[in-house]
Amino acid sequence: MSKTIELAQHLEQLHINNMYKSDFYWTWDKTDEELDAIFTVADALRDLRERNKSTRIFDSGLGISIFRDNSTRTRFSFASACNLLGLTVQDLDEKKSQIAHGETVRETANMVSFMADVIGIRDDMFIGEGHKYQKTFMDAVKEGYRDGILEQQPTLVNLQCDVDHPTQCMADMLHIIHQFGGVENLKGKKIAMTWAYSPSYGKPLSVPQGVIGLMTRFGMDVVLAHPEGYDVMPEVEEIAKKNAAATGGSYQKVATMEEAFQDADIVYPKSWAPFAAMEERTKLYQAGDQAGIDALEKKLLAQNAQHKDWTCSEEMMKKTRNGSALYLHCLPADITGLSCPEGEVDNSVFDRYLVPLYKEASYKPYVIAAMIMMSKVKDPVSALMALDAAGKRKFF
Repeated sequence: MSKTIELAQHLEQLHINNMYKSDFYWTWDKTDEELDAIFTVADALRDLRERNKSTRIFDSGLGISIFRDNSTRTRFSFASACNLLGLTVQDLDEKKSQIAHGETVRETANMVSFMADVIGIRDDMFIGEGHKYQKTFMDAVKEGYRDGILEQQPTLVNLQCDVDHPTQCMADMLHIIHQFGGVENLKGKKIAMTWAYSPSYGKPLSVPQGVIGLMTRFGMDVVLAHPEGYDVMPEVEEIAKKNAAATGGSYQKVATMEEAFQDADIVYPKSWAPFAAMEERTKLYQAGDQAGIDALEKKLLAQNAQHKDWTCSEEMMKKTRNGSALYLHCLPADITGLSCPEGEVDNSVFDRYLVPLYKEASYKPYVIAAMIMMSKVKDPVSALMALDAAGKRKFF
């Protein structure tokens, strides 16, 4: 029996009917079994790919990618996921569209969705705006389908918004699951999600928020650490607390990186901007106040510079369990002595974890593909079994 068949049999035991024709905004919208389904299908698709089996569940169709912020890993992961399933990717470049001429979100959403099966959107720069844009876009798509403009309703995959980065955090989680030999081995493991110094400002909060909103669902001891003033959204912290209480894990905040790293099994040192500052920046951009934006940037860079000791150094790593915690990062990292004079992580630490970091990133295309498949295929169990029984990918 192949691994794919074993995974399909596990999938058959899960309650996942609500995933069909559903969007994926953030992880806490999904049940535990639905998250399990994403991990299961991602592993099955990877197994099929590694055995050179065809994974094309579409013979035509589009995956529309809309990146309102720069991206390498997520952009290529979305393209890879669509191609893996048989979709062609078309990137919406707003500078080359009619948006600059006053085209509305509703019009854009319908015009790009005529033969689309999935829409992937990244909009992570402005607090209160990223998720709002995704929701506005998809509401327009749903209206277009209802009114007979579109012959089908595309699915949304959130490729990062101002609140969550579900494809990243799900990929991180799948990496952790494999590193520790299964979900059953995660209970009681300590993960430190800590702020780290960066010589740039304005990095989104969606990764640390996504991590505490997801990892607390697995009975892990999740610790958030940041300097004073670098708070995340309080509503996401409330989700983390409720998750921890429900799974027998824990969620706590500490004031120092040292305390967070102490006996940690997993560390995730990553810079982000203060929630209050990101709110202020959004208002300044909405008002077109460039002088205010420049002043805020100067202020935040100076504020960051007061916390250069918040870095993942060799000494800091020695505090972790047996000095060998799993190091995670969404990439690219600010690497001291390599990409910048002082940054989030020492070059020697980063270099030592280079292979695991790249493996961590490698799960993202399969996670995205699983999100698409679970939304577009009514019977994913039969689909996986059919793919397993089908032929190899063709090379001419």
